[in-house]
Amino acid sequence: MAKQMQKTSVFIEQSPGDYENGDIQKNLDDDGRPKRTGTWVTASAHIITAVIGSGVLSLAWAIAQLGWVAGPAVLMAFSFITYFTSTLLADCYRAPDPVHGKRNYTYMDVVRAYLGGRKVQLCGLAQYANLVGITIGYTITASISMVAVKRSNCFHKHGHHVKCQTSNYPFMVIFACIQLVLSQIPNFDKLSWLSIVAAIMSFAYSSIGLGLSIAKVAGGEHVRTSLTGVTVGVDVSGSEKVWRTFQAIGDIAFAYAYSTVLIEIQDTIKSSPPENKSMKRASSIGVSTTTLFYVLCGLIGYAAFGNDAPGNFLTGFGFYEPFWLIDFANICIAIHLIGAYQVFAQPLFGFVEGWCSRNWPNSKFITSEHAVDVPFYGIYYLNFFRLVWRTAYVIITAVVAMIFPFFNDFLGLIGAGSFWPLTVYFPIEMHIAQSKTPKYSFRWIWLKILSWVCLVVSLIAAAGSVQGLIQSLKTYKPFQTQE
Repeated sequence: MAKQMQKTSVFIEQSPGDYENGDIQKNLDDDGRPKRTGTWVTASAHIITAVIGSGVLSLAWAIAQLGWVAGPAVLMAFSFITYFTSTLLADCYRAPDPVHGKRNYTYMDVVRAYLGGRKVQLCGLAQYANLVGITIGYTITASISMVAVKRSNCFHKHGHHVKCQTSNYPFMVIFACIQLVLSQIPNFDKLSWLSIVAAIMSFAYSSIGLGLSIAKVAGGEHVRTSLTGVTVGVDVSGSEKVWRTFQAIGDIAFAYAYSTVLIEIQDTIKSSPPENKSMKRASSIGVSTTTLFYVLCGLIGYAAFGNDAPGNFLTGFGFYEPFWLIDFANICIAIHLIGAYQVFAQPLFGFVEGWCSRNWPNSKFITSEHAVDVPFYGIYYLNFFRLVWRTAYVIITAVVAMIFPFFNDFLGLIGAGSFWPLTVYFPIEMHIAQSKTPKYSFRWIWLKILSWVCLVVSLIAAAGSVQGLIQSLKTYKPFQTQE
């Protein structure tokens, strides 16, 4: 069983350099794998990179649909739910004991250890479909930010009335070429530096968006806001108000979700202090930091733009000047998404590589490592299967993004299908199994109620996403910049 679990891990590779000093035990953890070096700091960086996406800049639109009362309430509710369920999931990394139990390397391994059966396959389907969708969506979103830089300079030069249309496709190719190189990073443990850079970038562009919103509010320009958001009969029709409310709730709910990669992040943390303690600390920092930025950007953005808030006030040109600052913010978004793509792609890479090594253990193409001396880097262990598979994946995601540039509308639907099972249902069910919570006890009842409420929210968000997707399909025009 130990060998089987090891083969399904994200961390397939063991570097020969770990054994050069002859002291094997010194370089190994309690499960026989190379020592983990991550801390709550690196885990926090991974979480912030995964959670604070460019979607933070669309929160002004979400608040505009909900208003001054429901908007902040929904933000705070989902920050609490995400943090609470993430602490439950962190305790499940080891089984059956959260401190001294056996390690589980992936989300599927955790579900297999506590629940088993068909639920393992359902977990895998929800997790990896979500990861594929996110990587395609990030390819599109990064290209939109790159296009925004070119358009910002065009507007500055020729005036705001000029269309300045620019194709996304060349920028998708540039983004894919960068990912071709970064995807050869062997695993999550080697990814800490990239996540830290990406986290810094997320702070930078969020702060710029926040600063520009404050400046717009201080300018005294009158905008319409209300306690209930966009007004029926003035801004939208009754049906549009309902659909937009569903979409806004879904956007906020899924903006917090990082459970798809939580276990993989936790598996990078060293064992002293206990991994669950470090992960809970990282989750606390990650979620509280995210909530602070979400509330500030959402509320001040709504105060700046009112009920006419754009979907993204940096790439959607809620601001035009100073153009150089808009350019810098969009470059930060692109750099952040370069790192975020890897945070979500690495678990998928590891899953496929682990499955192949388990099924074809004698294949030299899949299992052999070849030492290559890379200038200014040192020895890099090249695996031909990893090279071919990861390269093919990046190319396929880029091609799909080019064919369906409105694919971001699919992400809400994919998120709706993964938020409830991965962020709420499985953590709660595994906590009940781990703690042996008595059936129909007070704790059991309120945990079940929380799960059912979140299921209803997911269904509502799914309905809103389907309606948004239908509208995008109706208005889709090929070969034009997609905002």
